[in-house]
Amino acid sequence: MASSLPPKRINRQDLYTNLEARVQYLHSFLDFSSSTYRPAFTTRVPNSPLTTPGDIEALISGAKYVRALVPAVVNIVYRKLLQYDVTARAFTTRNTSSDAIPDDQDHGHGHDHDHDHGAPLHEDSPQIVHRKLFLRAYLNKLCSDPSKLEFWEYLDKVGMMHVGLGRKHPLHIEYVHLGVCLGFIQDIMTEAILSHPRLHMHRKIALVKALNKVIWIQNDFMAKWHVREADEFGLLAADIVVDKEGYLHGRQILDDAETEESSDGTLRGTAGSSAGTPVRKGECPLSSGLPVASHRKSTSRDGNSEKKDSLVPELFQDEDGR
Repeated sequence: MASSLPPKRINRQDLYTNLEARVQYLHSFLDFSSSTYRPAFTTRVPNSPLTTPGDIEALISGAKYVRALVPAVVNIVYRKLLQYDVTARAFTTRNTSSDAIPDDQDHGHGHDHDHDHGAPLHEDSPQIVHRKLFLRAYLNKLCSDPSKLEFWEYLDKVGMMHVGLGRKHPLHIEYVHLGVCLGFIQDIMTEAILSHPRLHMHRKIALVKALNKVIWIQNDFMAKWHVREADEFGLLAADIVVDKEGYLHGRQILDDAETEESSDGTLRGTAGSSAGTPVRKGECPLSSGLPVASHRKSTSRDGNSEKKDSLVPELFQDEDGR
């Protein structure tokens, strides 16, 4: 039966010039919801269905399970990125479309100045260890409080930073790589959550649905900055504020986001990372006693078995927090 409600009016210009309006539209379309409270900045379509528990509650209550996955997810993602030259070179060129080394790196600046540009990168390369810190903090951020507009502002900034804006040292990552990386992260987390040995199925479903909606909204923010479909509204790069990475409006927004190199050649977390424990170069600072990924076998077209990274259920705590 057709709905008797009139179509909700969406101002097209607002979708491109007003982040709050875009978030409201995405929330409404995806039924991103709360069963107990409504974010102050969000409006919902009348009589639209609510999930139980709400997406916001599912993310907040499931945060400890997702955070238990993060160290292993980070390692799997960077292992995947280093398998392809087009994505691996971005860690030295800051550009997936170019092999040219930026001038600031040629003169010993940037986080990868200790790397021999002729040598292949590996998981313990200094700049890979450094980037892992940010991915770890970012994935933890996905399970913070999405009822605040600041949460979505930071996800929008992540999209902006990958098109050469908002950074002292510009970063240019083509959309195809960003989209497939988000899909890879989504696949890993979905399998791991659904494999949890003690979570009730309704909680697994609620957490997977909520996390997938957040990832798809992040994907939209990536596309927003890459796809040129609203140039008539005059969005100017000159209006972009350059923040330190992990910061929003001049304020630190990510935990574990900042590292500094000390005089003894160690990398130290300065934003709550592992209690500031020094980590030697080449040593992954994300190890937390959790098992890294196991491997499951899959069969390729030629009939040969190949290993595929998979997270094991033992990464999780049980529902009592033990």
